[in-house]
Amino acid sequence: MIVEYIRYLIPADSSEQFESAYARAASASLAVAPQCVEYELARCTEAPDHYILRIVWTSADDHLHGFRGGPHFAAFFAEIKPYVTAIEEMRHYERTAVRGQGGSVPTMFDWLGGAKALERLTDVFYDHVLADEVVGPLFAHMDPAHPHHVALWLGEVFGGPSRYTAERGGYHHMITQHLGKAITEPQRRRWTNLLMDAADEVDLPSDPEFRAAFASYIEWGTRLALTNSQPGATPFTHARVPHWEWGAGITPPYRSAASKAAS
Repeated sequence: MIVEYIRYLIPADSSEQFESAYARAASASLAVAPQCVEYELARCTEAPDHYILRIVWTSADDHLHGFRGGPHFAAFFAEIKPYVTAIEEMRHYERTAVRGQGGSVPTMFDWLGGAKALERLTDVFYDHVLADEVVGPLFAHMDPAHPHHVALWLGEVFGGPSRYTAERGGYHHMITQHLGKAITEPQRRRWTNLLMDAADEVDLPSDPEFRAAFASYIEWGTRLALTNSQPGATPFTHARVPHWEWGAGITPPYRSAASKAAS
């Protein structure tokens, strides 16, 4: 992805018309353009005649050729054309690894109650797993420390200490635990359902925001495990542990370029 920043200098008596024009342009063009990921128009509080438009594109080429050469550009440009001469800067920027959330937003790890809550969750959960006729056979020879290890993994995923990486070897170790297991879809689904039941049983937060983000990771993780466990699977094994935040997960490409091409 690439980020485009456009700085405008708009006189105060034109600000209302300017914002209205961009609202129309965005809803009619940016919101439906497949090359556009997201957009935001911000106004400076100290100098209200200064605006910055931020547009995230799938790539610079998609913006310059795909969008500008596509069916949505004409309507977009017709709305913002009167303000082109007010542009002070229009450039593409690459994102760096320096990003994250500030302290005003609690991590999911803190919100759910930290390491003790995850230990309770995995203890209760694996008691149910071992007694289950569908998914239990996969764990017939489970290491007694396995619930603790999964608690460490979930803690790191949800923004807690990087203990799974330090103590267990990170993503590479986790991925090897699924190789050759030939997990079935009914087993994946039962594993997921039992975990959600255990979350209720140990009183993890039940607010919609947390549960939606929590369920999002569980769905992503179990579907990845299902795929990687199949005979002949050659998953990408060297990546960092995924970090899940409110509303979205931050995940590297866990498939190699070769496997992507094959699919």
